[in-house]
Parts: sequence; structure tokens; C-alpha cells
Amino acid sequence: QVQLVESGGDSVQAGGSLRLSCAASGYPFSMFCMGWFRQAPGKKREEVATIDAYGTSTYADDVKGRFTISRDNAKNTLYLQMSSLKSEDTAVYYCARDLGGYCPQPGLHNAFPYWGQGTQVTVSS
Repeated sequence: QVQLVESGGDSVQAGGSLRLSCAASGYPFSMFCMGWFRQAPGKKREEVATIDAYGTSTYADDVKGRFTISRDNAKNTLYLQMSSLKSEDTAVYYCARDLGGYCPQPGLHNAFPYWGQGTQVTVSS
């Protein structure tokens, strides 16, 4: 079955960097769109970045230029490199897999049906 396991979350100072990883198993990783999402306390879950099976990535406006999503298909691993972190980046970060190779439009119902357990990122100012 599909398994997604995030790691790399930590507590950092504002302006710092972190790299999150998501180890995938149970399916042909290279064939599917993957995404990073986050949920801060009291807020709705939001899409952070996606990368399709062909290497095309998208970013939420508030992380553009600071975060980079990438994938290593040989290692079945998804990454999120985060830099210039801000206190508002504090959240639980989740990786997720969609049903196809191309990534869906943000907010599409029933998109990304597979999720990891999440990893906590805390940014202190």
C-alpha cells in the first residue's frame, strides 16, 4: 500500500533553513504528482508546492523564491528545501500523492488522496 513518511521538521530561528524529506513506498513513485502541504494551528490546510511526474513545479505565492520542491525518483523521495524561514511558516508539513502524473489545480475536490503523518516545523522570531 502507499506509504509516505515525512522527516526533517525542527525548530529554527527566523531566517534559517530546513530541508524536509518524504520517503515514498508501495507504488511507482516517478509516475505521480507529489505535493507539500501545511497546516498551522487554527488554520486550514494549504498547498505549499507541487511537482508533477515531468518535473514541473508550482508554489504558493508566499513561499515563492524561498522554498524549492524537488524529487529524487531513484530514491523514491520528495524534498522541500526551505530558506529565509518566517514565523508564519510554522506549521505541520505534510507530503501527499495525487492520482495522476500531472498535478491538479489547487483546491480540487478529491485531489491528493494519499498523505503522510506530517512533520512539525517551528520558526521562532
